[in-house]
Amino acid sequence: MTGLLIKDFRLLKVQKNFFVLIVFILLGQILFAENNFFAISFATFIFSLFSISTVSYDEFDNGNPFLFSLPVTRKGYVLEKYCFGLILGGAAWFVSTLLVVIVQLTKGAASLTDLLLPSLALLPFMLFLLAVMLPIQLKFGSEKGRIVLIGVIGLIFLLGVLAVKAAEALHIDLAFLFNHLSSLSMSALIFGAIAVMLLLLLLSLKISMAVMNRKEF
Repeated sequence: MTGLLIKDFRLLKVQKNFFVLIVFILLGQILFAENNFFAISFATFIFSLFSISTVSYDEFDNGNPFLFSLPVTRKGYVLEKYCFGLILGGAAWFVSTLLVVIVQLTKGAASLTDLLLPSLALLPFMLFLLAVMLPIQLKFGSEKGRIVLIGVIGLIFLLGVLAVKAAEALHIDLAFLFNHLSSLSMSALIFGAIAVMLLLLLLSLKISMAVMNRKEF
């Protein structure tokens, strides 16, 4: 798996101009914008999604048959993609959050709790993104995968709308509930969501391994 990680990190160098541009955009957002939440979420999702794009690089020009002629197992390949996504997404989240905290505390604009809670709330979404997108990419490839992904996003959006409508029908004020959650309650909710998403990620890993075991090259 170490060799695969090295391969994927070397792919980062191929797109270094793109990532340099992203870094400059993020620094501008952090230094000059009042709301830095976008910078943290943008960095986290952009870098974690690169693990999905590496699957397309591996498939390009019939590259998988050559790759698996090397001492690379299908299980190790799948595990590396998940590790690579977590490493990139986690590093981007940590660095961008650290920069935002330093800048905002220097300005005296917000408390540490107000900065960290929204940032922590991004982690379940990052885990969910990897858990959903990696099996889709491995199963359907880059072209069909985009269509399936659009369908999945549409389904999630529809379920969200239905949940809001159900809450309205039951006379539950969701905005009131979220606004009156204490920091302790919000922290428990976020860490609970992270734990659930980690379990979902493990299930996704097993699904991806089953997909790869059935693929023919």
